[in-house]
Amino acid sequence: MIDSPDNSPTAPHRFPDGFIWGAATSAYQVEGYPTADGGGPSIWHRFSHTPGMTHDGDTGDVACDQYHRIADDVRIMRELGLQSYRFSIAWGRIMPNGTGAVNDAGIGYYDRLVDLLLDNGIQPNATLYHWDLPEAIDNRGGWLNRDVASWFADYARTMYHALGDRVALWATLNEPWVVTDAGYLTGVHAPGHENLFEAPLASHNLLRAHGMAVQAYRAEVPASARSRIGIVVNIEPKYPASTSADDVAATLRANAYMNRQYLDPVFHGYYPEPLREIFGEAWPTHSDDDMALIRQPIDWLGVNYYTRAVTCNDPLALPVRAGRVTQREHAYTAMNWEVYPQGLTDTLTWIRDTYGEIPIYVTENGSAFYDPPTVEGDTLDDPLRVWYLRDHLRAVRRAIAAGVDVRGYYAWSLLDNFEWSAGYAKRFGIVHVDFATQKRTLKRSARVYADVIRTHGASLGG
Repeated sequence: MIDSPDNSPTAPHRFPDGFIWGAATSAYQVEGYPTADGGGPSIWHRFSHTPGMTHDGDTGDVACDQYHRIADDVRIMRELGLQSYRFSIAWGRIMPNGTGAVNDAGIGYYDRLVDLLLDNGIQPNATLYHWDLPEAIDNRGGWLNRDVASWFADYARTMYHALGDRVALWATLNEPWVVTDAGYLTGVHAPGHENLFEAPLASHNLLRAHGMAVQAYRAEVPASARSRIGIVVNIEPKYPASTSADDVAATLRANAYMNRQYLDPVFHGYYPEPLREIFGEAWPTHSDDDMALIRQPIDWLGVNYYTRAVTCNDPLALPVRAGRVTQREHAYTAMNWEVYPQGLTDTLTWIRDTYGEIPIYVTENGSAFYDPPTVEGDTLDDPLRVWYLRDHLRAVRRAIAAGVDVRGYYAWSLLDNFEWSAGYAKRFGIVHVDFATQKRTLKRSARVYADVIRTHGASLGG
């Protein structure tokens, strides 16, 4: 590991006591074998097996094979000094038909995972939904069916009963904006729909499901055993490309559509007004009861941050009529996302200023840069990812210095994995995976992150 300049308890630049250092993955991206031992297929299993929907026809059938290699991966987590691991639960492993009968083998897998983490001093952080809706639920309308909220709550109750005494943090949903924009509006993600009218319905039912899952948590988990429950959103701060009225208005629309659409209802009990203009006749009405259901008190907010958008007015970019302007003086990742650490500081302070003093965890932050498919030696140098990691951690520290209650940071991702429609072409991991052999190799970014953890941030310097 890289030596720290100062690891004393009084070293400058250390993060607050109790700050949690972790890494994150999701079930379909890393586990592999999604239908093993009685599990039911998900919309991503079907989507990835549909010709032309993913890069090179890649699927999550094997992925990182964490389903069989979880003990090895936990050993890597312990070697890095991770204090928490954020993972998601595959709904179809638990309820193969989406509702009804529970698959004991599916419960058993996550039971073993949680115990392994705890045995190694690593706090579990479980997300109930990270995009892999059971195919059987989708066949009944998926997120367009209002009943999906109660089905999700039943699944959530099952997991609270199974793991609620040991999981430190629960999240109901991961990035509902991606679920609806990519899955129901543009069709580039499962279930592959392209329908302006469907997107706001799916969004609303996702938030209703969140509210019912929070209610179930409060009702089902004894107060003495409760940890904390929240929701995870992806935030992309919007900056106007100019001071023109058109660009400023486009920026407000883009912010309402991507960022406020999921936070305003959860914290304020209403949707941002620009959504009516964006969706037009496709915008539905919402009952007071629904909005009260969505506005359940949460204990924490998860924020996923990767990049910003410099926004301009673009009448052809429907439905938001907002485009993005390339910043040629800045670096971009392999995902064509601008590297802009200040956007993370701005995001965290904006949430505090807009929604109040809510404990925040940065639940995903990371970068895809080219790495070779195979590695010789015990470390792969990835200088661009190291640079991204260090600068974004400094951005988190600036937000904390500004008074934002940031409780932890999770690097995305622990492992190179199945990157959705991009297949295995984009690598986000701090640990390299040779997908032909499943060999794991630490990248330099993992060793740098381990040193950050060991020094509680002091190794980042000023």
